[in-house]
Amino acid sequence: MEIVVKNAEAKCEGALESLGRGLGKLRSGRANPAMLNGVTCDYYGERMEITSLAGISMPEPRQLLVKPYSREDIKAIAAGIVAANLGINPQVEADAIRIIIPPLTEDVRKQLAKQAKSLSEEAKVAIRNIRNEARDLIKKDETMSDDYKERVEADLQKVIDAAMKKVDETLAAKQKDIMTI
Repeated sequence: MEIVVKNAEAKCEGALESLGRGLGKLRSGRANPAMLNGVTCDYYGERMEITSLAGISMPEPRQLLVKPYSREDIKAIAAGIVAANLGINPQVEADAIRIIIPPLTEDVRKQLAKQAKSLSEEAKVAIRNIRNEARDLIKKDETMSDDYKERVEADLQKVIDAAMKKVDETLAAKQKDIMTI
């Protein structure tokens, strides 16, 4: 029955990774190449992610530099960034796109902190659902004694508690990042 706990642990890791990806896309006061993850542009009639069409670097704390692998893709990539509605304006140069991240206002910071909180709550709900599924599997298994079921449930609860703590720590770090000027 330890398999149930291991599966729950793996699913919790997936929920934490999903939370990390979601929080990475939230804008903070500094530039972050992960802001452009999931942003697509039109590439010869198909939608392609910008990260597969260009290299993204961070030359300064408030600046991103997008260098397309092909110069012909610059306009399409810039249009994709604008269409993504990230609140940033790309500046097209000869062979690259420079994105300067403007400082956040207090209202925008509070709004972003609320979005981060919302993402963490979604992760917590996913983790609770994982716990409930695992508990149902444990209760349905009639080959185990009641004492063994209680031990497995205790191990499961330790995994869930650790995942919830990690969600809280990740949220606190992101909120601190968002609220620092």
